[in-house]
Amino acid sequence: MRILGIDPGLQVTGFGVVDSEGAGLHYVASGTISTRHMGTDELPARLKVLFDGIGELIQRYQPDSAAVEIVFVNVNPQSTLRLGQARGACLTALVARDLTVAEYTATQMKQAVAGHGSAAKAQVQAMVQRLLNLPGPPGTDAADALGLAITHAQVGRTLARLEQATPLAPRVTGMYRGGRSR
Repeated sequence: MRILGIDPGLQVTGFGVVDSEGAGLHYVASGTISTRHMGTDELPARLKVLFDGIGELIQRYQPDSAAVEIVFVNVNPQSTLRLGQARGACLTALVARDLTVAEYTATQMKQAVAGHGSAAKAQVQAMVQRLLNLPGPPGTDAADALGLAITHAQVGRTLARLEQATPLAPRVTGMYRGGRSR
């Protein structure tokens, strides 16, 4: 299974692509999509760069699924809102191309990759380097994205084992189930 990990950000969005075969993980690609060259007043254009960039990644690497970091709340509400919009652009690009999307918090990713949820960025970088046999540590944004892909690969293996033991009921979240009318 090929997994695309996304660490959303309005200025820099990290991405990482990992192949998962059984218990094995294989590095495919990683990097960032940057909008730093654009003005802060160009929000719609920045969101389009993220949307288009994710689309290009999907076209190039043909992932089977995606994992995206869940945004945390900042002290500055305006920053939180802008980060949420960047995350929304990334999610929309993924689902518009029919990818299944899993979401993980930074704490969940750090726990899965480094062994504890309060791991520093350098620890995540070092563990991603070790787990994927990379010649050097990836950048922080790319490391987080690769960490999300690794987390999803580990969760996927666990869910597959659980499903073999007991069939899991299909999820229906997000589907219209009827409602009230006047």
